[in-house]
Order: sequence, then structure tokens, then C-alpha cells
Amino acid sequence: MSNPKVKIESTKDKLVGGVKEKVGKVTGNEKLELKGKIQAKKGELEEKAIHMVDKAEEFTEDVAENINDAIDKDK
Repeated sequence: MSNPKVKIESTKDKLVGGVKEKVGKVTGNEKLELKGKIQAKKGELEEKAIHMVDKAEEFTEDVAENINDAIDKDK
């Protein structure tokens, strides 16, 4: 399964990025707002990548199990 540190980092990026974006909007600081959007999007993409890796690992394990079951039935 995925590295917990990576999951924590992606969650942090989403949260901190969201805060930066909101502070940038409130203060009229477009640069901070943009940086926040980018950081939040980075966190979202990392979470999606983690989810995809987890699903790929599950799929691989299922395929291997099915192959082993088929081999065992032939014996």
C-alpha cells in the first residue's frame, strides 16, 4: 500500500493551499491566491495518484490470486 507520509503530505498541500488561496482572495493578493490554487491542486493530484496506485496493486493481487486458483484447480 501507499506510503503514509505521501498521503499526509498531499493532505497538507490541499489544506494549506486552500488557506493560501482564501487569504489571497481576501487580501487581494493575486500571487498568493494563485500559489494556493497550485498547491491545493498538487495535493488533489497526489491523492488521485495514490488512489490509482492502490487500485493497481489491488488489481494485480486479484489477478495473481485468480491465476493461483486456476493452477491449483488443474492439479
